[in-house]
Order: sequence, then C-alpha cells, then structure tokens
Amino acid sequence: MSFIALIDYGMGNLMSVSKALESVGGKVRLVRTPADAQGADAVVLPGVGAFGDGMAQLQSSGMVPFLKEKTAAGMPLLGICLGMQMLLDSSEESPGVPGLSLIPGKVLRFPEQGLKIPQIGWNSIVPDAQDPFFNGIAPDTFFYFVHSYYVKPDQPSDTAAVCNYMIDFAAAVRRGNIFAVQFHPEKSQEAGLRLLKNFVEMSQKSGGISC
Repeated sequence: MSFIALIDYGMGNLMSVSKALESVGGKVRLVRTPADAQGADAVVLPGVGAFGDGMAQLQSSGMVPFLKEKTAAGMPLLGICLGMQMLLDSSEESPGVPGLSLIPGKVLRFPEQGLKIPQIGWNSIVPDAQDPFFNGIAPDTFFYFVHSYYVKPDQPSDTAAVCNYMIDFAAAVRRGNIFAVQFHPEKSQEAGLRLLKNFVEMSQKSGGISC
C-alpha cells in the first residue's frame, strides 16, 4: 500500500504535519530509516531547529543518500521550514556543514534592519500562478512563518513563491518533483491545508516511485 513517508529525525513538528496531511486525504507513515520507507510514493521532510543539527541527524539516520537517490528517480518531496533549508547547499547558520544540494543555493540570515529576528507570525506570499502546487491559493494569501534564515536559490526559476520581510525572499521553491516552503502549512489554517492537499493529489497522480 502506498503512503507518504514523513521523516522522523528528531527535529520536526511531526504530529501536526501528520494530522494535517491525513485531513486532506494523505496516508502517512512516520519513518526513521530508509527501510521504514519501503513502499512510499512521496516523502515529507519537516524540521524545526538549527541547520547543522538537522543535517547531523539526517546523516546518522541514513536518510541523506535515500533522499538523493529517490528524488533523482522522481519521488515527490516536500520540505517544510528547516526541511526546506536543508535542501540547499549550505547555510550561514552552520558554516562548513553541507546541505542535501537538491536545489543549488544557500541559506542566509536576515539583515539587521530594525525588524525583529526571527520573523514570527503571519505574512503574505505571491505564488507562481502557473504552478499546480499553488492551485486555489491567491496572491497575497497569508501563511505562518517562524525563521531567522531564508533560502536564496542560485537559479531564479527555482523560486515558486516570494515573501517580503525586510527583503524579498523565496517563501517556496520548486524544482521538478521537489517542493519546499519556508512557512508552516500545518499551522496556516485553510490555505496551508489547501497547499498540502495539492501536494497529496500531485503525488497520487505522479504515482511516486517504489522504494
């Protein structure tokens, strides 16, 4: 039976993400190792905390080569918050620690320009209206953010939604079967659930890839 593999590496808001995915039709299984993910047709990488700690936990679980292999073969992946940041090459938060490098780019700290860091609370995004990941989500829809760092993809075409907090930054990225959001869809009420529903439906249509 196919399911969405929700990666449990000790640094994610797992229960909220799991319940949100299930509420929009996803079948979810918490996984800690590649063996746990046998039969998955999509994967979700959540995360709360520091970049370096997150990568260390992923490495120790054996999930780094799993994620690289399966996404290269076409498995849909959704990264959330820290899970988004770890998809890139590196982060100013943890110099010298390599990321997953699934999307070329880096993670930067917000500039000190008078506004509070971290950004905590609701902020609006402008999504790519052509991307089915954002079906039913209008420009200037609000989502819930908690972060001190933002991602900067090397290729502008990898940015799927833009937000402004002191500067314009990528609130979401998309490269083929890889999706990621800086905000927390599981905390973003109806708009967040709609986005998760889009991911579930896209994953079901793609058929994923057997592990």
